[in-house]
Amino acid sequence: MISTETFLAGNGLGSRTFYKVVRFIVTAFCRTYMRMTIEGRENIPSTGAFVLAPVHRSYIDTPIASGCTRRRMRFMGKDSLWKKQPFRWILSSLGSFPVTRGSADREAILRCIKVLEGGEPLVLFPEGERKEGPIVQPLFDGAAYVACKAGVPIVPVGIGGSELVMGKRHKVPHPRKVHVIIGKPLPVPVAIDGRMPRAAVKETSTMLHAELQRLFDQAQVRVGIKN
Repeated sequence: MISTETFLAGNGLGSRTFYKVVRFIVTAFCRTYMRMTIEGRENIPSTGAFVLAPVHRSYIDTPIASGCTRRRMRFMGKDSLWKKQPFRWILSSLGSFPVTRGSADREAILRCIKVLEGGEPLVLFPEGERKEGPIVQPLFDGAAYVACKAGVPIVPVGIGGSELVMGKRHKVPHPRKVHVIIGKPLPVPVAIDGRMPRAAVKETSTMLHAELQRLFDQAQVRVGIKN
């Protein structure tokens, strides 16, 4: 399992400042180059842990997610990137934490739950890898499961236009408009005797899918894309 030192890396004052500086630069780029607008910021919890669950159509969805709030978000990354300094410090400062690629899903899930139990917000793309098109694909249950196990809300996010900026077939970002809609936090069921019934996780995932499709449709319309 990952060491406590690795999980806590990037929690110092210097790293927090570094995150704020990088986030400012990235957000400024998104607002100018992509004319990014964000709707529903008031739906982001100001304190406590939560799972931010955006649709995933572009390489730029990760920096867009970080621009949804001034709070530092946590992200998963493949552990091979943590082998050497200064990359280890940079990645940790930017909110990433290592997960072994090809390892059992249980390991990644436990690490996500540990982040949430530490009171930090976590970004998980419930569709998994980047997808294409206007239809939200069937969701993996991971996002719903870790939120249910940690007892934290899920915040759905629709991102319109990001596929045209830098989708699967793009190597460089194009100056297209992006609109982000942050939905209201979705409550999760309460665990029974420390256990979360599979049916409850499935129900939460189904509810998340419907909300993501609704927000995605609205965000696409805002940037002039007809579904």
